[in-house]
Amino acid sequence: MKYQKLGRTGLEISEVGFGVWTVSTGWWGKIEEPDAIRMMERALDLGINFFDTADTYGLGYGEEILAQTFKKRRSDIIIGTKFGYDFYANREREGHTERPQKWDREFVKFACEQSLTRLQTDYIDLYQLHNPKMGALESGELFETLDELVKEGKIRHYAAAIGPDIGWFEEGETSMRERNLDAIQIIYSVMEQQPARKFFPIAEECGTGLLSRVPHASGLLDGTFTKDTVFAPDDHRAHRKQAWLETGIKKLNAVAYLEEAMSSTVAQTAIKFVLSGQNVASVLPNILNMEQLEEFAAAPETDEIPAEVLERLHATFDDDFGLTLDTEGQEVAAAAAN
Repeated sequence: MKYQKLGRTGLEISEVGFGVWTVSTGWWGKIEEPDAIRMMERALDLGINFFDTADTYGLGYGEEILAQTFKKRRSDIIIGTKFGYDFYANREREGHTERPQKWDREFVKFACEQSLTRLQTDYIDLYQLHNPKMGALESGELFETLDELVKEGKIRHYAAAIGPDIGWFEEGETSMRERNLDAIQIIYSVMEQQPARKFFPIAEECGTGLLSRVPHASGLLDGTFTKDTVFAPDDHRAHRKQAWLETGIKKLNAVAYLEEAMSSTVAQTAIKFVLSGQNVASVLPNILNMEQLEEFAAAPETDEIPAEVLERLHATFDDDFGLTLDTEGQEVAAAAAN
C-alpha cells in the first residue's frame, strides 16, 4: 500500500480507502455482518487505514459496524464520516430520494455527538458535510459550529462530500475557494471525468486534498456485470434505465485498449487512473467481496499508466466514447442528427 497526505490536514491516508457504504446499506446487495467485519479487518491487514462512512448509512449502522470491528484498534485507523441529513426525525424515505437536510448549530452538534457515540470514539478524523447545497456552504453559523467542534477536540478536520451524483461544480468550487476546506470528496472515473477535471487545478491552487469515490463507474470497470445483468430490486442501480447499462457496455468497449496497454486488471487500472488526478490522495472503490478487496488494495503497486494512454482516455471521454447521447441516455447515431 502507498500513502499520501490529504491536503493540509496532515492525515496520511492509504491510496485505497474502504467505503463502508457497500457493507452497511444493502444498496449493492446484502453483505452479512460477519463477512463485512472480516473484510474490514483484512483491509487493515492490507494497509488500508482510511475508512469512510456516514451517519445515514444503514441509519447509523455504518458507524456502529466500524466501532464493532476496530474497537481495540482505533488508533490504527483514520475515520471519515458525514453529517447533514436529518434521518433522526425522518427515518422513512421514498426509494433513493434525498432526505431533508439540516445545518443549524443545534443539529450539527447533536449529530456529531450521536456519531461519536456510535463510533465509540472521542474524536472524528474527518467530518464531512454530506452533499451540501449552496445554502449550507453560505452559512456562517455552520462553519463557526465546525470550528467550535475542532477546538473542543471532537473533530480533527472538516471537509465536504460533493454530490450525491456527478456535477455540483459550483458547490465544489465554493468549498475550495470560498470556504477554503482542507479536503473534498468527489466522483471521478474513466467513465465520469467531469467536473472532476475542472476541480483539479482549483484543488492544486488552493491546496485542497481530494478523495474520490466510484472509480469503477457503478461496476462498469470492475467486471461484475455485463449487458445481460439483472439487478435485485433493492440494488442502488436497479432504478436506472436499461439504456444506462447498454450505453455503459458500449463505453466499456471503447476503452478495451486498456487490456492490451496495461499488465494490471482493468479494475486496478481504473483506480490508477483516478490516482493520476491532481491532489487525489485516496480512492474509495465499492468493495463487495474479499476477492475484490485483494485486487483493489494491490492497485497502488501496479504500473503507472503511460502518459499517452492517459491522454487517450481523456480524449475518448471528450469524444463521448464515440457515441452521441440524448438527454434520456439513449444512443443516437450521429448521422440521425442530420
